[in-house]
Amino acid sequence: MKDIQSERDNRNIPINKVGVEGVSYPIVVMDKSKKHQETVGKITMSVDLPKDFRGTHMSRFIEVLNRHRSKINPHNIEDMLEDIRKVLRAQTAHIEIEFPYFIEKKAPVSKIKSYMKYNCKFSASKTSDKFDFVITVEIPIQTVCPCSLEISDFGAHNQRALVKISVRMRNLVWIEELIEVAENAASSPVYTLLKREDEKYVTENSFMNPRFVEDVAREVVKKLKNDPRITWYKVEVLSYESIHNHNAFACIES
Repeated sequence: MKDIQSERDNRNIPINKVGVEGVSYPIVVMDKSKKHQETVGKITMSVDLPKDFRGTHMSRFIEVLNRHRSKINPHNIEDMLEDIRKVLRAQTAHIEIEFPYFIEKKAPVSKIKSYMKYNCKFSASKTSDKFDFVITVEIPIQTVCPCSLEISDFGAHNQRALVKISVRMRNLVWIEELIEVAENAASSPVYTLLKREDEKYVTENSFMNPRFVEDVAREVVKKLKNDPRITWYKVEVLSYESIHNHNAFACIES
């Protein structure tokens, strides 16, 4: 059959990225405690397209994904991107994999277990001699405003916030480790299931640890910058303000 995509193009315009996005696919990712975890990825794959190529073969992205989906980790993704580069005769291949990651978490007092969901993303690119990999984890937390606590006779405004940590690394940093760093920087972690004794503890503990978004960002960075495995980081903290009609944020990048 005639291969239309491989026809020569005479418009003399290269394309930076061409590929497929929004591919929902079952994947297996590494899990620190259980070795692996099955989840569903929302995947974007692309390559550069030289000026004289009319199109790329979109089906081949899915064929490569089929071959590599059994375990998604930095080493496997590098192999996958190299596969995409060779199959599509590209200089550079890119991939983004967004997925929910679940951790079984104990309530602080009752110790009752429930699953917490954390949104994660792997972003990577590969050329013939360079591989770039970034992991991003979003961690929901609670913050209590130090200023409100100081000036109020009763209570203080408090709210959920979101910490987004992105890192490049020379050695493996687990998703669970980034979650722990963010939760330790918060006024309090948040939980899926709490009994009354847990609610009491979480409420009182958070009021003993008031945090601005600036405090959370700096506490996270204190940990990341002293980790020899990490070569680059970006920390973003977003506070869903409870008494304002806007949000507050802080961002630090190495």
